[in-house]
Amino acid sequence: MAIMLVAPLLFERLRLPGIVGLIIAGVIIGPNGLGLLARDNTIILLGTVGLLFLMFMAGLETSLDDLKYNADKALIFGFATFAVPMVVGTVAMMLLGYNLLAAILVASCFASHTLLALPVVSKLGIMRTSVVTTTLGGTLITNVLALLVLAVVVKAHQGNLTLNFWLFLIPSLVIYTLAILWGVPKIGGWFFRRFGHDEGAEFIFVVATLFVASYIAQLIEIEPIIGAFLAGIGITQLIPQLSPLMNRIQFIGNTLFVPFFLISVGMLVNPWILLQEPQSLLVSGVMIFVAIIAKFIPAWGSGKLFGFNFAESMVMFGLSVAQAASTLAAITVAYQIELVDQLTVNGTIAMILVTCIASPWVTNRWGNKSKSQGTKSPNQDIQKESTGIKPNQLPRYRIVVPVANPHTEANLLQLALILVKKTGGTLLPLHIIVDHQGEILPSAKTQQQQLLDTAETIAHAAVAQVEPIGRLDDSIDKGILRTAFEHNANLIICGWKGFATYRDNFFGSAIDNVVRRSTIPLLITRFTHPIQTTKRVFLPILETDLTSLTFLRTLALSKILANELKASLRLLQVFPSRNFVTDLQIPEIVDIPKDQIQGNFVQGILKILQPDDLLILTHNGDSTIPGLPILGITTESIARNPKQISLIIFHFPRQISFLEDDATQLE
Repeated sequence: MAIMLVAPLLFERLRLPGIVGLIIAGVIIGPNGLGLLARDNTIILLGTVGLLFLMFMAGLETSLDDLKYNADKALIFGFATFAVPMVVGTVAMMLLGYNLLAAILVASCFASHTLLALPVVSKLGIMRTSVVTTTLGGTLITNVLALLVLAVVVKAHQGNLTLNFWLFLIPSLVIYTLAILWGVPKIGGWFFRRFGHDEGAEFIFVVATLFVASYIAQLIEIEPIIGAFLAGIGITQLIPQLSPLMNRIQFIGNTLFVPFFLISVGMLVNPWILLQEPQSLLVSGVMIFVAIIAKFIPAWGSGKLFGFNFAESMVMFGLSVAQAASTLAAITVAYQIELVDQLTVNGTIAMILVTCIASPWVTNRWGNKSKSQGTKSPNQDIQKESTGIKPNQLPRYRIVVPVANPHTEANLLQLALILVKKTGGTLLPLHIIVDHQGEILPSAKTQQQQLLDTAETIAHAAVAQVEPIGRLDDSIDKGILRTAFEHNANLIICGWKGFATYRDNFFGSAIDNVVRRSTIPLLITRFTHPIQTTKRVFLPILETDLTSLTFLRTLALSKILANELKASLRLLQVFPSRNFVTDLQIPEIVDIPKDQIQGNFVQGILKILQPDDLLILTHNGDSTIPGLPILGITTESIARNPKQISLIIFHFPRQISFLEDDATQLE
């Protein structure tokens, strides 16, 4: 544990990535260094778990929407970074005197790669960029192909390359991939809806998914790291990026298991063999040269084809040059069946050492330059262009969230934490004890403290600033408004039951009074499913809305929610009547998928929405007309429908709307 703490800190002081320090530490303390630790079964087990966690977290960081958006790029890069090393590697090894099967197998080691530098790009904040998403998709393709080559070569060497082998491997790989990508979200969605209130159960379910998927992959003769990566992709849409659950997974993986994997890789290296066996220097030199050149060519060529700048191409190269997991698996199998000799193993270890040091260094150096040059994901491109509002220009939110019901506050807090963490703001969980001019029972104070403690724990788990507030006030609505004023809040998030009674319409409920009197925006929510299971986010638009700043602000926040929930954002074009058949003149900058609704808005939208969808509405109308629902008849009609649609109503006070209209006219 001391090594995990000291080594990264020391190398970061030397301006080298911390993971290089862990690899070097493994060399020094391992059996081929000072011999302080043996690479026994415990180290091997923890290292294997670390590798699976590394690939699983790579999958978690991979958005299916981003993969679809970059599918053509991922396919091209994946096949290029497989084909070039296979051709160059096979020729180079045959020139060294290797037979065809041995040369092909060693070349497959060049073709595969391990995303060793993934923690570097995650730390730099460029995980969701187009270049990284392309590399992740390409990694899946080249590793599957390389492991397929390994299986074929081994069977051919053993004389077992029969039709039955092909009939088993190809269909099982296709069925397994489809089952993981379709089944994990379905099972996970059901589990989160049923047991989403239990944070411990959520974490155990995620870890169990990782190990079960990896084990099944091994059963059908697929490398477990492929199963771990696919499991991450399958379950990522259920875990918001800024959620406490994601924070726990990354914390356990990055601080415990992944460091064990890096140290175990370092323990494999025996630098003294290179001096004891002169021919090892030639084999090692050729393997290192081929591994670097054969990975640089497809990264540079693909980058040119895709329009990436040089820094982005170097990030692709840095991520794809590291040889560790698949390479070790392949060369170990080849050595065990006597297809390659000890010199090849030594050369492979040397190649692993060099590439594992080069990969994080190159990624860190050029990743910083890529970041400074404005590398963006497609979602970020659309957000910036369509709204004119950059994420760092959004207000630093101080969000008041009333908490009263332990069964409903989870969604409110998750929503608030997404906005708080995205803007570097503060969460203000609030619980109010109503003063009825009587005795305040101790049980009421105890319940208040328990609710606030729970909210504070959730916020700390997500590494967000939090200021819990408990107060005694005349009424719920007055307590919310006074707290927002006293603590300089600029947003209120509160729950809504989905309907109003006649009494509420005339005399006002707590939420009605907050809407009428608030001077800051409100997010009024009604969730019928856990927020993390959201698959699509819909935002209705009218032609007259497109120039209003309230709409642009709603669109910006909708994009943040869709991005963090890993859901797709769709716009709903609303036509005033069925006879109005013309496209809205939507600016080209709003490059978001659109659906059209003609005629009755409620009927049209209910035909499109599904149970796991989220509808976001903007409300800035007159809230002073007695007898009518405070949020409008349309909103209540949708909420009362048996389809149980989840809603977020973004309410802007009238004075804000007037100020924004004036600002628009001045512009």
